Amino acid sequence: MKNNLLVLILFSLILSADIVYAANEQAQQDAAKKSAVVNKGFIVQAAKEKALESAPIKEESPVKEQLPRGVWVSVFSAKEWLYSKEGVNKLIERCQKAKINQIYLQFFQSGNFYYDTKIGDRSKYDLMLKSASIDTIDFLLSQAQEKGIKVFAWVNVLSLGKNQQAGILKKYGDSILTRDQYLRLSHSETKSELDKYYLREDQIFLEPGDPRVEGYMLNVINEIINRYPLISGVHLDYIRYPSPVPFVPGSRFKNFGLTYGFGIKNLERFRDKTGLNPGEALNNEAEYLSWDNWRRQQVTDLVKRISSLVKVKSSDLLVSCAVVPLPERAYTNAFQDWSRWLEEGTVDFVVLMNYTKDSQFAKEVVKSGLGHRGKGKVYVGIGVFLMKSNPEMFFNQYRTALELGPDGIVLFSIDDLTSDIIGYLN
Repeated sequence: MKNNLLVLILFSLILSADIVYAANEQAQQDAAKKSAVVNKGFIVQAAKEKALESAPIKEESPVKEQLPRGVWVSVFSAKEWLYSKEGVNKLIERCQKAKINQIYLQFFQSGNFYYDTKIGDRSKYDLMLKSASIDTIDFLLSQAQEKGIKVFAWVNVLSLGKNQQAGILKKYGDSILTRDQYLRLSHSETKSELDKYYLREDQIFLEPGDPRVEGYMLNVINEIINRYPLISGVHLDYIRYPSPVPFVPGSRFKNFGLTYGFGIKNLERFRDKTGLNPGEALNNEAEYLSWDNWRRQQVTDLVKRISSLVKVKSSDLLVSCAVVPLPERAYTNAFQDWSRWLEEGTVDFVVLMNYTKDSQFAKEVVKSGLGHRGKGKVYVGIGVFLMKSNPEMFFNQYRTALELGPDGIVLFSIDDLTSDIIGYLN
């Protein structure tokens, strides 16, 4: 009996040990499974983090700004845009249809003031004021600003057209004008035998080498930028000497064409500076170059002083020039060294007046001009007025210009933006 009891007790102990062992083994298996799940989670998370670290960072693409697309609005526009509020609204509407974001509005042309002036004859401006009952320039500036359209004050600097009653002429007489090597004015009602060999621009041109011209034009620019604070800048046109055809590349060839800069004050100043008299004789290459450089410098100095005046008013105001599109002709014949102006940062941009029906020539001009950006920008001006009856020709020139990568396009002029032209622009 005692032995049976001992056997029963021993069996119970063995059974309990097996149960405990099995329980421990199950607990270890459960723990191992849990650990594996946790480790797997860590591995997956680590893999995700590693993938994120090695993946390239995707940068957000910047919003591409629309290429500047401008249009010249002349005072001779048949639409008379500025003679009523309705006209201004129609001008803005046409610009929006053509996706125009810059307007070059003529403020000063042929010595006439088309803005609210207190220093000159305001009769042209008063006609607009009387017709519209408001200053439509102010109205245009405010409306354009709301629509995101910049407006530049377009100023014809040295050309008086054929206006012999211009204020500066009344004040100083024709001593203020430039002359050719024969001491003739750039515009004359009477023609000489020589005129059958040349094609003059036939406009009255001021002499940039006359300090009185500089003072007068600085007053005009200063009045504009102070009277109209909403303008985006000043656009200078006819900032050069006359450029007749055929053109001569410098004073060495003056016997074969016309060249200008022989204004009374300019000759006096050059003689005082150098002792040379280009009106009589220049004897060698150095003297020819000295006279040519002098004339170029007169135009450049005028541009620099205008630019400085504008930038003192506000560094945000832009200074631009409409230029002879071929750099070589501009440099040697019109004495308009716009390439240098860009190199030195004197102007913010130039607009090549690339007006031609010869599309291949237009392409070559753009290719040449874009190589002269310097510190500034080069826009391409397209003569829509030559092609409004042939919109396909216009579009080919426009598309070709875009493919060459200009900094902007400006169209001449607003009146020539027909529905077909606008269709191509869109």
